[in-house]
Amino acid sequence: MKTQLKTILAVTATAIAVSALWNVNQGPAEAQQSQGGSDIPRTPTGKPDFNGIWQAMTSAYWDLEPHEARHGPTLALEAGAFMAVPPGMGVVEGGEIPYKDGMRARQVENKQNWLERDPVRECKLPGVPRATYMPYPFQIFQAPDATLITYQFAGADRIVHMDADVEAQVDTWMGTNNGSWDGDTLVIDVTGQIADTWFDRSGNYHSGWEMHVQERYTMIDANTIDYSATINDPLTFERPWTINMKLYRHQDENMELLEFKCVEFVEELRYGDLRAPGSERGDGVTPIF
Repeated sequence: MKTQLKTILAVTATAIAVSALWNVNQGPAEAQQSQGGSDIPRTPTGKPDFNGIWQAMTSAYWDLEPHEARHGPTLALEAGAFMAVPPGMGVVEGGEIPYKDGMRARQVENKQNWLERDPVRECKLPGVPRATYMPYPFQIFQAPDATLITYQFAGADRIVHMDADVEAQVDTWMGTNNGSWDGDTLVIDVTGQIADTWFDRSGNYHSGWEMHVQERYTMIDANTIDYSATINDPLTFERPWTINMKLYRHQDENMELLEFKCVEFVEELRYGDLRAPGSERGDGVTPIF
């Protein structure tokens, strides 16, 4: 854990330093004119500059497939519209996730019991690609040899190795991430993910270790990324399938990635029965420290 933390801090410091150096040595106009006069920001090496805070604006968090608006979980019907699921056009190419015969039944059961089963409910890390389209921002720190992607939800982090092909040794929540360039497209291959993560709140799932996710980030203008992720999991799906969406840059001058330490919010859920007699529960208003 200490070694991983030191690595994350080192990559972050390097990325911030490199990004700052680029901004000092190369103005926006100069950066945008490199490599054919493209109107997207670029690094001194000519690659697109993804540094910044980004967020998806889609209903994929609730369901990757096309879906109508529906009520929330049965246990929360008294919440009315607060926990209702918004409708969505879907982000899956072809509209439907190609489950193998017999595999769809588990997803349907997950969907019917998502309030109890969704790992995110207990502040477990969301995995890839789900972390990208959760309703929380994330920040990219880009450097030549490694890129750090850090997410507001649960403080999840990914170190993307750009100068080495690292093999997954064990399964982890956010997987092992190797990056490369396909022209102006940043390609990230993710392997070795733990099987506990879901793709959305509708219970779409995967096998874990056997899954290979390939993400593609293509900047179409200074503030928009065309994002896709192809999922290849022969144990669960008939064939590889792909999701597509746009990611948008936060442009507020004072924008920063604030902490959302959700562990505190699940203490009552996990350990409420151990509360000292007479102690009060959270009131939903007072911050938890």
